[in-house]
Amino acid sequence: MNSLQSTWVDSLQSVGGSLGLPTPFTPVHWVRDEGRHGGGVRRVAGESQMLGRASVNVSAIQYDDLPEKRLSSATALSTIVHPTHPRAPSMHMHISWTEMRDGKGYWRVMADLNPSMPNPDHTQRFLAVMKAATPEHFAVGNAQGDKYFAIPSLDRHRGVAHFYLEGHNTGDWAADAAMANHFGTQVIACYASLIQEAFEQHDSPTESERAAQLAYHTLYLFQVLTLDRGTTSGLLVHSQNDLGIMGSLPARADRALLASWRSKVPAVQIALVDDLVDALTDVSPSPIDADAKLRLAQAVRAHYQAHPEALSLQASGNVVPPTVDNHK
Repeated sequence: MNSLQSTWVDSLQSVGGSLGLPTPFTPVHWVRDEGRHGGGVRRVAGESQMLGRASVNVSAIQYDDLPEKRLSSATALSTIVHPTHPRAPSMHMHISWTEMRDGKGYWRVMADLNPSMPNPDHTQRFLAVMKAATPEHFAVGNAQGDKYFAIPSLDRHRGVAHFYLEGHNTGDWAADAAMANHFGTQVIACYASLIQEAFEQHDSPTESERAAQLAYHTLYLFQVLTLDRGTTSGLLVHSQNDLGIMGSLPARADRALLASWRSKVPAVQIALVDDLVDALTDVSPSPIDADAKLRLAQAVRAHYQAHPEALSLQASGNVVPPTVDNHK
């Protein structure tokens, strides 16, 4: 995971260097329960000429001193990149290994391309790279990704190219680990090329392009905070890494657009959308700064603590991991 983290940062900084757009990353360390139960380091890029926001996280948890927990340990790389130019797509990637108390374990491998303004060539290239990296798993992963990133209430998807391989374990740990690493390196290389081309081929954004980006970033926030199982699980387990978990959010959102979707969600989720809207400042666009992230995290946590039945509405593929329950 550390190697993939370095590959991510090096690739993004290389693109920035070739474009004359420096992209500094800052390491941020965090620990859980004073380090007894793990922690991690995220390498974060604030707003620059190339990146609106980027977070490349490696985390590890372990419960050696808590034998009553079903989960023994987990190690994960989770990355989100939101470029500044609306023609450069955002993207998300997650690779993790989870081991249960009984010794059984599984891999989760995810990637999704998230353009504000879809480019058919980018979509096909991203899909082709994922297929070439995991030819024997692509059909299942692509279908599961399409299901996971659906937004039923809005009748659309987050992103245009999806891969989600859940509960993967062939019995050959080394081969599975090599597959996950190969998938990661190939996706990183492809995505870096897409960003570079977007900046090289397009001039300064127009107002309509910026408006399209803001609308899509608001959709991204909506999906993450109302549907994403991994985000919700992380927030419910503990509150010691809220800023890291919220690192997937874009830099700004359209508060009015977000509010307009309250009538479209299931009844139990209306209060959640209202609370998310209240967590944003009443300016246009609303900045998703550190304070806003903490307010949004608490809104999600409080909602699902009060309405655990709403967890059944969370996104899933055909395989639903026991994520939240594993930490109990």
